[in-house]
Amino acid sequence: MTNPLFYAKILLFGEYGIIEDSQGLTLPYSFYKGALKFSSLDSEFEKKSNTHLTKYADYLLDLELPKGFELDVQKFQYEISEGLFFDSNIPQGYGVGSSGALVAAIFERYSITKYNPENISKDQLKNLKKVFGLMESYFHGRSSGIDPLICYMNLPILIENKESVDKVAIPESEEGKGAIFLIDSGMTGETGPMVQIFFEKMKTEGFRKTLKEEFIRYNNACIEAFLKKDMNPFFRNLKKLSNWAYEHFRPMIPESIFNVWKKGLDSNAYYLKLCGSGGGGYILGFTKDYEKAEKMLDGFHKEVIYRF
Repeated sequence: MTNPLFYAKILLFGEYGIIEDSQGLTLPYSFYKGALKFSSLDSEFEKKSNTHLTKYADYLLDLELPKGFELDVQKFQYEISEGLFFDSNIPQGYGVGSSGALVAAIFERYSITKYNPENISKDQLKNLKKVFGLMESYFHGRSSGIDPLICYMNLPILIENKESVDKVAIPESEEGKGAIFLIDSGMTGETGPMVQIFFEKMKTEGFRKTLKEEFIRYNNACIEAFLKKDMNPFFRNLKKLSNWAYEHFRPMIPESIFNVWKKGLDSNAYYLKLCGSGGGGYILGFTKDYEKAEKMLDGFHKEVIYRF
């Protein structure tokens, strides 16, 4: 059996906003990956994974998927009984798509109609996103389908709005002083409770208004400037976005990160934003001078994902 690898993903922009029709920009992240494999299930990890797959197969058995996107669940169940497990180093609860990679791997192996990610049309992308949303809802209660889509396509994806997504080219990473990096908050976050907090906030008119008029405007402007590699407007809007999140997404910012988030805003040395739903896991950092930011963030585990 060949084991296609499915990489983690990073949502650079669009967290929560994409629920309300903002744009989003996501990248595959090859540092973390997962693949379906067979074993005699000797280790605790393999046993646990196999048990999870058994429960997930029961869910998929009752799931009605659109025509052309059906899964051979019987084959999946048979292979689970033969020792199938998901071998992954993608951390769970870190906002980098652990369930997305699993869903992508299962679809790739068990979809009755086979697709080639390189030749997928925009319409098929839209349908795949829906299918992946249904498949991933098992893990989060509600899913846009974006995470598995990025893991499956293994390409940067521009989320144009709720309905429409497209493949996109991002500027080449180069060895400059600037960087986009991940900071480990040291704790895991759960998507469900964080999304619940967001929907509670959406019940107040003031929050809805500022989300639409400010957050979405800054978010979309960041994406536009980043894709053009126009770094001055990029950092200008990024500061506004980071400041907005500091004020309005406070419950989603892990306690360990709270003070350094403010320190970045006050010093302009770096700006932080949520990576996924927040509550824990990774936080995204952006800086024009990584050496300086690294010193200021001493004590935190960091990983550079893009240089400019």
